[in-house]
Parts: sequence; C-alpha cells; structure tokens
Amino acid sequence: MKTVRKILLASAALALTAGLAAPAGPAGNNAALEAFLKTAAIVDSVQLSGPDATSRPWKLTLVKDGVRRFGLWKNIDTDAFGAPDRWRYEIAAYRFDRLLGLGGVPPTVERRFNGEKGSLQLWIDDTVTLKKKTEAGDALPAERRPEWNRAAYLERAFDSLIADSDRNANNILVTSDWRAILIDHSRAFRTDGPYAEGLIFGARGLMRAADGSALPLLPLPRAFFERLKTLDFRTIKDAVKPYLTDREIRAALARAGLIAAEIAEAVRAGGEDKVLY
Repeated sequence: MKTVRKILLASAALALTAGLAAPAGPAGNNAALEAFLKTAAIVDSVQLSGPDATSRPWKLTLVKDGVRRFGLWKNIDTDAFGAPDRWRYEIAAYRFDRLLGLGGVPPTVERRFNGEKGSLQLWIDDTVTLKKKTEAGDALPAERRPEWNRAAYLERAFDSLIADSDRNANNILVTSDWRAILIDHSRAFRTDGPYAEGLIFGARGLMRAADGSALPLLPLPRAFFERLKTLDFRTIKDAVKPYLTDREIRAALARAGLIAAEIAEAVRAGGEDKVLY
C-alpha cells in the first residue's frame, strides 16, 4: 500500500488516484450481468500466477446466449498473510458499492468452480492497471483532472469504510477515458484494533503523507453523505448477508459513523460548499 500511495502522491500525471466510475457500456446493467455470471457456461479456464496474482485466481471464459465474456474467480480463505484474506469480501465490497451508488466495483457474485465456492467478478475489458499507466508515463488530460481529483477522495472514503488497507496500483483499473474501476477486495473488512476504531484516511487517518500530514478524504458528493447517513445494521445486513459476520458489519457501521462525523465537523469549520458538492 505504501508503494501505490507514493506513486499517486508524487506523480504529476496521475494527480492523486483514479476516479471512480461505473464500467462503460453493457457493464452498467448490473442485474443482467449478475445473472450472466451466475448462469453462463464455463467453457475455458486459466489460473493466473506471478507476483501480481498472489491469490492464484482463475480467469474463466463464460458463454451464454451467444454472449462471451470473462470473469475472475477466486476462493482464497486464509489468514496466512497477516490479515484475513477472504473471497467473500469481494462480494461484500461490490454490494457496499451498490448500496452507496458508487459504481466503482465490477459485478461480483458467488459461483462454484471445480466443486468449490468462490467469488466471480466480471472481467472488464479495455482497461490497464494504474501501475502500467504510471510506468508508461501516460499523461492525464487537463480536462479530466478536476473529476479525477474529486474521485480520489471518494476512493479514499470507500476504502476507509470497508477497511481496505491493501489498495495498490495493480488493483485500480483505468479505462481509456481515464475512469477507474476498483478490484481485489479480499483483504478488506478488517476488524482488528485500529481498523475497528479508526479510518485509513482522513484528518485522523492511519495512513499519512511522507511529511506526516493527513491524507484527506474530503470533499465528497452530497449523495454519498446522504446515503452514508442511512446506513444501519439491518440495512447493511440485508445487503451483504451471508458474506459478512455481525462483527464485520458492526465495524463497517462504526467506520461509517466516523466518516459522517468527519464530514459534519468539516462543514461546521469551513462551510458546506467547501466539503460537499
């Protein structure tokens, strides 16, 4: 995580980080895509490997009614890497994204493969990772910069809410028109001390800039703030069951309260127009 933050903060071309946006084209029809992922025939499979595929996921070729798409399937369920790494968190992150109306996480469902349960996420074509964008020196168009930078804070707020401390340059996909899609959330929803009682970003966030200053998660969309305030245990439970435990839900709800409190505090200090848009 430190590596990607250094890249994002230091790169003039990439400003802060990629902007959240719904996948282009047919990926906007989530209900139909979820049904496709659940029912399409698996006609081919390739297991991914290498330093950027530590969970050894599978790229599946899916076909139904003449439509051919790819999906990423994983069934990791371990504590071997110093923190819980669970396939079920992939589905929970997608459902949180939908609950908040963000459109930044591809459709993700539960699907059996090789006789085992796992998560199956829609493979988004015509994207490259933020790491490759950075290494290639691709320049962010000037007209995209304001939206890109605003979305940086939204990504930080989302990661803080779901306690994803593993965001890196390989799990942010960038489209040709400089929108971003967030993938790989199997190490989110942490409940240990600092993640249950604090946020990753923000005024008192766990992550800090090189000089020790805060990495802000404001300003944010008013719609996000309003939806955040509607979250309660039952709302989250209904959205994410059976993929989060009650303890994981309560930790996420506590973090939602911390984000809402930070927004309210900033509004009192500087005015709503400086905090929400």
